[in-house]
Amino acid sequence: MMGKDTSIKALVVESTGKGVEAAIRDVTTADLPKGEVLVSVRYSSLNYKDGLAVTGGGKVIRRYPMVPGIDLAGVVVESRSESFKAGDEVIATGWGLGEEHWGGYAQAARLPGDWLLPLPAGLTLKDAMAIGTAGLTAMLSVMALEARSMRKTERPVLVTGAGGGVGSLAIACLAARGYRVAASTGRRELHEYLKGLGAEEILDRAELSYASDKGLEHERWSGAIDTVGGNTLATILRTLERRAGVAVCGLAGGSELHATVFPFLLRGVAMIGIASSSTPREDRAAAWARLAAELPREVLRTISQVAPLTNVPRLSRAILQGQIRGRVVIDLNA
Repeated sequence: MMGKDTSIKALVVESTGKGVEAAIRDVTTADLPKGEVLVSVRYSSLNYKDGLAVTGGGKVIRRYPMVPGIDLAGVVVESRSESFKAGDEVIATGWGLGEEHWGGYAQAARLPGDWLLPLPAGLTLKDAMAIGTAGLTAMLSVMALEARSMRKTERPVLVTGAGGGVGSLAIACLAARGYRVAASTGRRELHEYLKGLGAEEILDRAELSYASDKGLEHERWSGAIDTVGGNTLATILRTLERRAGVAVCGLAGGSELHATVFPFLLRGVAMIGIASSSTPREDRAAAWARLAAELPREVLRTISQVAPLTNVPRLSRAILQGQIRGRVVIDLNA
């Protein structure tokens, strides 16, 4: 039974004179940050931001020592929040977890009640972490494009960085809604995988990552979800159809954007930022409800693998090198 001073395993990142060091350590629930709800964490997941945190890249962590893990799913042990009681199954994503507040790479977490959502009906805790921040970001992107009146036309919706977690889930979400989907990737070995998720067309990422002085090019896309940024995003803006939008949710290809205003002024396109970490609770709940209702369960089995906490340092290096396909669920009790 978990109590106020129970020993737990956690992946702790500490700052040293030579950089950062990540190691599995024994801590207690008394070491956890303040919060209204104590959660026994069953699963977390691996995201690009987690990879940066564990390896010391990107200045993700704001204070040390830190337990990374921007996602978690588990069972409430004790609660001072009126919204939750012991035994409730809950999920949390973002809100500074793993950056400013100890996150999901520990067997317990103490969190503000407002950061938690009930586990959506029809999902298991493991399912929820196969979705995680990546799936939430993908669905928020779809919702933003649909709010922009994205239409089902002959032109497909483009998804970049398609082999990653956000890209994989974005393809599946769009295909489930009946959209034609084009997927961009630099990994030829993923073509059949992406087609299995619902992509009708596969593009090599080089087709989109070129620099150009042109203000506009031929209209190709009825919408786009971009996880890459840089030249790829600039190319998308030049090639969106009139009144279409691109949901911007990543920068794997660079943070700078070299573009003109012509796509906005002459075609009326929109560039929509997706900040899932700070998305209001009601919007998160709406996105999770849609994920639970619309995302085929076989997709979660296709895109995800399960790994123990001890594998996180190795997998963190792999995700930064673009070697992870889909999603990695972290089992805190394996």
